[in-house]
Amino acid sequence: TFLTKKQNPQAAALEQFKSLGAEPLEVDVKESGEGQGGYAKEMSKEFIEAEMKLFAKQCLDVDILISTALIPGRHGVTHIGYTDLPSRLPTQSSTLYSNNIIKLLRAISPDKENFQYEVKESFDYGTMDHVIRGSVVMQDGKVLFPAPQPNNVPVAAPPKPKSVQELEKEKAAAVSPFRATFTTAGAYTGGLASMLGLGLIAPNAAFPQMVTTFGLAGIVGYHTVWGVTPALHSPLMSVTNAISGDGQRVPGAPGAPCPLAAPSGFLVTQRMLDMFKRPTDPPEYNYLYLLPAGAFVGGYGVALQSGYDVEQMMYLGSGMCCVGALGGLSNQSTARLGNALGMIGVAGGIAATFGVLKPTPELLGQMTAAMAVGGTAGLAIAKKIQISDLPQLVAAFHSLVGLAAVLTCVAEYMVEYPHFATDPAANLTKIVAYLGTYIGGVTFSGSLVAYGKLQGLLNSAPLMLPGRHVLNASLMAASVGGIIPYMMDPSYTTGITCLGSVSALSAVMGVTLTAAIGGADMPVVITVLNSYSGWALCAEGFLLNNNLLTIVGALIGSSGAILSYIMCVAMNRSLANVILGGYGTSSTGTGKPMEITGTHTEVNVDQSIEMIKEAQNIIIVPGYGLCAAKAQYPIADLVKSLTEQGKKIRFGIHPVAGRMPGQLNVLLAEAGVPYDVVLEMDEINHDFPETDLALVIGANDTVNSAAQEDPNSIIAGMPVLEVWKSKQVIVMKRSLGVGYAAVDNPIFYKPNTAMLLGDAKKTCDALAAKVREA
Repeated sequence: TFLTKKQNPQAAALEQFKSLGAEPLEVDVKESGEGQGGYAKEMSKEFIEAEMKLFAKQCLDVDILISTALIPGRHGVTHIGYTDLPSRLPTQSSTLYSNNIIKLLRAISPDKENFQYEVKESFDYGTMDHVIRGSVVMQDGKVLFPAPQPNNVPVAAPPKPKSVQELEKEKAAAVSPFRATFTTAGAYTGGLASMLGLGLIAPNAAFPQMVTTFGLAGIVGYHTVWGVTPALHSPLMSVTNAISGDGQRVPGAPGAPCPLAAPSGFLVTQRMLDMFKRPTDPPEYNYLYLLPAGAFVGGYGVALQSGYDVEQMMYLGSGMCCVGALGGLSNQSTARLGNALGMIGVAGGIAATFGVLKPTPELLGQMTAAMAVGGTAGLAIAKKIQISDLPQLVAAFHSLVGLAAVLTCVAEYMVEYPHFATDPAANLTKIVAYLGTYIGGVTFSGSLVAYGKLQGLLNSAPLMLPGRHVLNASLMAASVGGIIPYMMDPSYTTGITCLGSVSALSAVMGVTLTAAIGGADMPVVITVLNSYSGWALCAEGFLLNNNLLTIVGALIGSSGAILSYIMCVAMNRSLANVILGGYGTSSTGTGKPMEITGTHTEVNVDQSIEMIKEAQNIIIVPGYGLCAAKAQYPIADLVKSLTEQGKKIRFGIHPVAGRMPGQLNVLLAEAGVPYDVVLEMDEINHDFPETDLALVIGANDTVNSAAQEDPNSIIAGMPVLEVWKSKQVIVMKRSLGVGYAAVDNPIFYKPNTAMLLGDAKKTCDALAAKVREA
């Protein structure tokens, strides 16, 4: 008799036994048996007495009584019955085996008197004939082993295709520890050897000092930028734009285009930070930061009038303020301090520049007028610009930084040329001028193309020129080859010609590279151009032997590089794949993509409202479609109404949603959505299985399940928001068309997905109105 009754005061254990068909036994005394850590607890005296009475009755009916409960620290179970179980096992095993043999023989020959069976050479799989034929070795002296293959053998199901995650795990496991360690050791060996080589070729003592400044600033910038919360990546981009227009770019000098960037960048940053403010936040007294600004700039003015030379300390202080500007954006509570420190740093740089130049009153008037014009224009642009157009503004300012770099490098060559014959650092100056010109040219033209695509002046689709890789390689080879006559021929004409040529070549290369990148990759383009502008500043810092330019350039360069890396990881693509207009991810297979079958389900606004009413836990996933439709305000209204009804509402943001890092966070903040309910993909992805409703607005590729389900998809392995794991999904789109990746989305056809087609803003307005009426 098998166990068919079960008594246990632990609810979890009772449910398990019910699932096996056991009959629960109830004790009259109601008491829970749940203890710490999932163990049972010791029951009360009254419960045990009632339990013993119940057991006494049941022992008369059952054959076996098994006790499995374990209470920590309470051992000493008493066995009633056989206790020599190990010695009995051989007998039990032999008996079990002999019983099985007897049952097999009886199955082959049901006749109890005579052993008879019929051997067939043709039989079906899994039948008694199959058993008999496989058991016979010899009959009447004839060897019958081995048996022939049976008929109707079931075909094994094809192996299940491995998921992208499984393939990624196998790929990671394939890298041996030795190889990983060797790669790391090789990188450090190359880096340290490079430092030693730079020391050996240093033309003067100032060069190692500048390399030291560059290295330390790069390390500080690297660790600082990694600490910036993703929600503040857009303000980070704006601040780096602002500090790139520092005081070294004096009006009237070659860097004159840059006075636009500083005031506009800081104003745009302040506008964005004000959007993140919540009604419950404490009051702010940011005007008090005028005190350190006045002490810093005013103190320098007094020192300058007294004849002290403290420009290098001004550069150091300004550089530290720029570091603080980036570090302040690590969280919302210090973001406004970061913006103020950026302003102080730029103001100190301007003051130090005037102190070094010591301009005549006439020249000072011209410089001040130029600054006033540029600053006023920048402030006017920043005041009127819409947040949805911020990527265009960033791209435009990047072009100015690139242009300033080209002009500065060419002008510095012209100024320093008469001293090249006697200057031991002449070759270094020429190399840095050439490198800065090249980087500046790529940044200038590439930023203009990015602006055109973002603004709609150019087609956002990638421009795939025939032989574009050969063309880009040729342009790069010509740019590198141009340095040979530039360095070998000391003549002024040759030098200027080479600089002009590399300017043109790099400008063409910036166009061909950026034009081949589609609209979906614009976030990476923006951050890469940001990084380019930083390295161009570094080149100017080395060229002018200026610590502040080097520090600021390293900060901006590392900032853009890290953001570019974050974007590429979020798409499972390499930076080279994006920059060169590549196709697919690093995990995309070589087979045919999965064919999507089925029909989609459409709902209207009223049906969607019913689904929203029934849901308590809702996650909203916006995409670029929300930006394009400017639907953030009705969404904020909808969220407010649902929150007042007691529903839990949160947002899930993909790192590459929008057209620049953090753009959707700023747009939602602009509409009044509290930033503490706006979460990043990694923070919210694990919550979808417990979510009642996922509301997808204008997103496609960032919620495409093919990234996980189809190893041959062009987005295979791309981290996505797993909305399809929610109990219900509503996808709001204009149509069932593909996204920028041009790949179909399987979630449209899943049974728990409903499509709400139409204009995002009009649909969101209708949903918000219906929810208010309810």
